[in-house]
Amino acid sequence: MERRDFIQKTILTTAAVAGAGLGAAEARTTAKDNEVYELRVYHMRRNMAPLDNYLSKALIPALNRMGVKNVGVFSELSKSEPAQIYMLVPFKSFEDYGRITVDLKSDKEFMEASSDYIRIPQEQAIFERYDSSLLLAFDGHPKINIPAKSRKLFELRTYEGYSEDAVARKVKMFNSGEIGIFRDVKLNAVFYSQNIAGKDLPCLTYMAAYDSMEERESVWKAFSAHPEWQKMSKLPEYANTVNKIHKTFLEPVSYSQV
Repeated sequence: MERRDFIQKTILTTAAVAGAGLGAAEARTTAKDNEVYELRVYHMRRNMAPLDNYLSKALIPALNRMGVKNVGVFSELSKSEPAQIYMLVPFKSFEDYGRITVDLKSDKEFMEASSDYIRIPQEQAIFERYDSSLLLAFDGHPKINIPAKSRKLFELRTYEGYSEDAVARKVKMFNSGEIGIFRDVKLNAVFYSQNIAGKDLPCLTYMAAYDSMEERESVWKAFSAHPEWQKMSKLPEYANTVNKIHKTFLEPVSYSQV
């Protein structure tokens, strides 16, 4: 009974957080039908081996057993110091996110596979901290898209807005036509999402995959020149929706499922 109550409270709390940045009707629809993503950023202190071992042999297999597919793990192309490792976990719903987060804590196979990781002493800590953001997929792209294996260059883009309304209008802009324009110019989107919880709120985040930097430059040049984008970008309802853009270029690690 206690476990069931805890899961229900987790789900209700998460759904309430999700609804905070959405209209009531929109929250009811998207929280039910659209995927939910956890995006982690590990700020590393030491070499990757212990974290690689934990993610590839413990956490990702456990998530896969529980129905979570296509878990992505990426390193930065720029090789920043200290290194940062990105992990993308796609859940089917807020309910799945709450249930699986709780179930992991009592999964014996996961706990056994995590034993080396759990026993790492403080003086050998492998990361300073990790950031975790909760993202809700856009209506116009409600499910993750797994790119072709040839696409090894990923771009993670976050758009900050000065207010919740600014970000909501930018989300509407994506759903009302911007995603379609990206499809026209052959941008290979992995996901589009609104950030529900985490850092740099209010904001939205999406990811694209390319064969090369040259392809990336060609796609964005075509997007900027697209007649529908030229028209849409001048509409008053979409003015002042973005005041800062963060771009991070990533490459998948060997065991990434994206």
